[in-house]
Amino acid sequence: MSRVPLKAVAWDIDGTLIDSEPLHHRALVAACRALGADLSDLPDQAFRGTHMGDVWKLISPRLPAAVAEAEWAARINAHYVDNRDSLIALPGAVATIRALAKLGVTQACVSNSSRSVVDANIAALGIADAIAFSLSLDDVDEGKPDPEPYRRACERLGLPPACVVAVEDSRSGALSARAAGLFVVGYTPSGGGFESVDLEIDRLEDLLALFA
Repeated sequence: MSRVPLKAVAWDIDGTLIDSEPLHHRALVAACRALGADLSDLPDQAFRGTHMGDVWKLISPRLPAAVAEAEWAARINAHYVDNRDSLIALPGAVATIRALAKLGVTQACVSNSSRSVVDANIAALGIADAIAFSLSLDDVDEGKPDPEPYRRACERLGLPPACVVAVEDSRSGALSARAAGLFVVGYTPSGGGFESVDLEIDRLEDLLALFA
């Protein structure tokens, strides 16, 4: 357990609060198809938890040379936002956020997705009124696993990192939070895979015990 009082939660979104990975994959496949590349050979969610800049590095050799990263990313984001009605909150996500809000726990969202995708996710979850702010990949110079996203979140919260709980479902996100000095909770509904976390949970509701 943490040695200091925990005062806030910084939530990852994709795969932690919302089942977005299938839509992310469909958006990637659709955008690449429109640009002339067939990704049907890839497994579902082939790039789960992967920084979009790294996805581009892996995918760009399969695209026509004239395709720019900005156009590719814009097509992916547009497909995602246009199909946001298919998004489903993960079990206990909204209830846990609401319960923490009632306890007076400040909450924020820290994502490796673009601003338009983050906004679509928050709208689909209906939690905009319960979080203080959100940080997207567009708001930082370096995304996860770099510590910058969580470091900036703590600065905006006005709290020492040790007082902030990060909830992550991916190794890269957990590494980011760990490097920034937060209390790291690994959400493991389908198994482990984390190098180092302070606590592992398989139900989001279990987070409430940290603030009881």
